[in-house]
Amino acid sequence: MIRESLLNSIEHLAVHYGDNRDAMLPTLQGLQQEYGWLGTEVINEVARRFGLSQTEVFSVASFYHFLDTSMRGRYVIRLCRSISCALADPENLVTRSGNTKGRILRALEAELGISMGATTTDGLYTLDWANCMGMCDRGPAMMVNEDLYAELTPAKAVDIVRSYH
Repeated sequence: MIRESLLNSIEHLAVHYGDNRDAMLPTLQGLQQEYGWLGTEVINEVARRFGLSQTEVFSVASFYHFLDTSMRGRYVIRLCRSISCALADPENLVTRSGNTKGRILRALEAELGISMGATTTDGLYTLDWANCMGMCDRGPAMMVNEDLYAELTPAKAVDIVRSYH
């Protein structure tokens, strides 16, 4: 029954967006919105429906930062690490390697009890990076699922996360 539901979802999205390679990305986005992440079965069925290899579909799904190929929490918190957001609050600067943790990241990790890239044991929250959210003039910024927040402080970021449960 789960497979049948997946196939119906893929068919519905293919009818809406089309069934050529260009329609694969919005189809994957729709499936992620419905299922929370793009597991092996989803990748395989999209490949079959679009006449592509599983490798091609996985390459697209794993390339885009806002598509998840592993299970995530109910709320995915993405913290922007672009240079613009870092410069908006120099004490929030984070190196690409993550060796220097900014104030907002430290506050979120303390609040959630997890490190960047992890999911809470109750499966509610995942903390992850984003490279840019298009809020360069209002950084620092973060997203919780599809909701965008800007001009963050550590306290504001924690209050936002607390509002999701």
